[in-house]
Amino acid sequence: MSLVLAPLLVFGLLEGALRVAGYGYDTAFFKKIPINGQDFLVNNDNFVLRFFPPQLTRLPAALRMEAEKPPQTCRIFVLGESAALGDPSPPYAAGRYLQALLSDRFPGEKFEVVNVSITAINSHAILPIARECARHQGDFWIIYMGNNEMVGPFGAASVFGAQAPPLWAVRLGLALQRTRVGQGLMAVIRNFRLKTSQNASWGGMEMFLGHQVPPDDARKETVYGNFQQNLRDILQAGLDSGARIVLNTVAVNLKDCSPFASVSPAGLPVSAQRLASDASQARQQGRFQEAAEDFAEAAKLQPLAADLQYGWAQSLSGMGDFAAAHEHFQKACDCDALPFRADSRLNDLIRQTARQSANPNLFLFDAAAALAADSPDGVCGDETFFEHVHFNFDGNYRLARAWAGMMAPLLPLSDSTKRGDWLSQAACEERLALTDWNRMMTLSEVMRRRRRPPLSSQLNNDRELAGLSHEMKLLRQQAGAAAVNRARELYLQDIQREPEDYLLRFDFGDFLEMVGDQKDATGVWRQAEELLPQYYLPYFQEGRMLEHDGQLDLAESAFRQTVALYPRMTAAWFELSNIHASEGKYEAALRECEQARSLEPEQPAFYVCLGKVLSKLNRPSAAIAQYRKAIAIQPDAIEAHLDLGQILVQQGSRAEARQQFQEALRLDPNNRTAHQSLDSLQN
Repeated sequence: MSLVLAPLLVFGLLEGALRVAGYGYDTAFFKKIPINGQDFLVNNDNFVLRFFPPQLTRLPAALRMEAEKPPQTCRIFVLGESAALGDPSPPYAAGRYLQALLSDRFPGEKFEVVNVSITAINSHAILPIARECARHQGDFWIIYMGNNEMVGPFGAASVFGAQAPPLWAVRLGLALQRTRVGQGLMAVIRNFRLKTSQNASWGGMEMFLGHQVPPDDARKETVYGNFQQNLRDILQAGLDSGARIVLNTVAVNLKDCSPFASVSPAGLPVSAQRLASDASQARQQGRFQEAAEDFAEAAKLQPLAADLQYGWAQSLSGMGDFAAAHEHFQKACDCDALPFRADSRLNDLIRQTARQSANPNLFLFDAAAALAADSPDGVCGDETFFEHVHFNFDGNYRLARAWAGMMAPLLPLSDSTKRGDWLSQAACEERLALTDWNRMMTLSEVMRRRRRPPLSSQLNNDRELAGLSHEMKLLRQQAGAAAVNRARELYLQDIQREPEDYLLRFDFGDFLEMVGDQKDATGVWRQAEELLPQYYLPYFQEGRMLEHDGQLDLAESAFRQTVALYPRMTAAWFELSNIHASEGKYEAALRECEQARSLEPEQPAFYVCLGKVLSKLNRPSAAIAQYRKAIAIQPDAIEAHLDLGQILVQQGSRAEARQQFQEALRLDPNNRTAHQSLDSLQN
């Protein structure tokens, strides 16, 4: 007995000591805080640390809800990943359209849509979120998940740690990390991995390029099994809580999203390569029948090649055979070696799990089939998505309208309390204050992503970027003074109707900054702080506005509050460094810039910052080393070349300085500083 009790005693003593010392973090998704004397549940940023290394964390979105659901309120939880969150613009997620639809259709009733989705998570993280939601009086749950099963935590292509471990191992590890001892052990393991990892900070989809998964990889079977059991447990948690659940299949862009990677078997016959080349040429020239036949022959030789399936589907679509095209578009998705989209197997598991449940409170919405049926040619594409899985504004409205139609008959409301028609998309967007400026911000983010791998290497990416650029041009043409005034009035009207809607204030603050009204933007961000005192973003945005206005003391205070709430906010550390450097407080600026660099060691701007500060501290050798690091990371960093050249001149290395100025001039032939610096070297 002592052999059993001794380790437990040691574990208990160590656990207690760590807690007393303040080590570790709370693993709950919600935390309770008082806001203006009332208890609210808000997001706990530390929740994700069990699933992601600290340098790769994706934070929960800001949220708040009353700890005790108010009377006569319908509380709706939305559980999922980035598509359910509404990325790249969460204020216009499907859940937001849903709230507008229900609130208008049933005036006098209160609907509270609480979106607990997080970017990059999957069912392993959604399960503990669901179990917490089960304790908080949800009337409806909407579950929309599946895109990240392969690439998220514990997926077959994950960059976050173990790939496709058995479910018992996943759950044991997650349970252990609820203890401070387990968190310490994981920290040691992650520090070891970090030394050999190329992912020192979040790099988006590009991080996964070296983690391709062949379509027949055995690890995928483990992922499918884990997903189905997690889904069953999520559903059980919701049903046991008394909630009605709308379980969705997952729609993805099949038609206008070519595979991100295609794995070909070794030793592919030359004949197959020739067939594929001829087929592609025929398709591009509009000879679709010939192309389809050649793709079919090539696919017989390599049936799991995603690019061949996609080319075949495009050819069939060109022929007008849309049913057959859909089959091969789907197979191209299923065979994609960078599986960022839910495949047909995952959707089949969702349908199967729903069929196996006899609970009358579980409702299946086959979003993949319904949105496809409502799309041109019966295949989801650009009419619904910004890129591979993230809904555009039209797609979010269509999804929300379908949810609302399913939920309305289930609401315990009399017919006399409802209006006749659902709000149109335009009317919903007016209630959500979706202006041309919000559209421009969203499209700008989509374009940024499309310029980086793996989206940048997709077949249709140039065409997609051209379309986005054209849309941006049209929006800019409409953004005159009268439009600014109308948008401002719309925001004020919507905020008056929904005074506690913090997302409206987030967008209003961004809008005011875009139109150059930093003073009013500062006030809006301060209002957001009152609604969300636990959330770092409003303080950061306030700091930026104050810094722009020259109120450096107040800006510093706002940035200090930012890093107090979220210590890994590199941009706030960087701004603090800039403020102190401008005030001649170079030692403080050095510490803060070094803090930012330690959090994002792949960001060249931080090395340039260090170079500038070290130069001011009369440490030229150290400054030169930092500039060289910046250039090594980003060879076209003009500022680094110019600053390095200047300090080399001071050190007497005129020949090397000339090379730096010449390189800056090559990168920007009109750069005045480079011209002047070269001229000074000639004299």
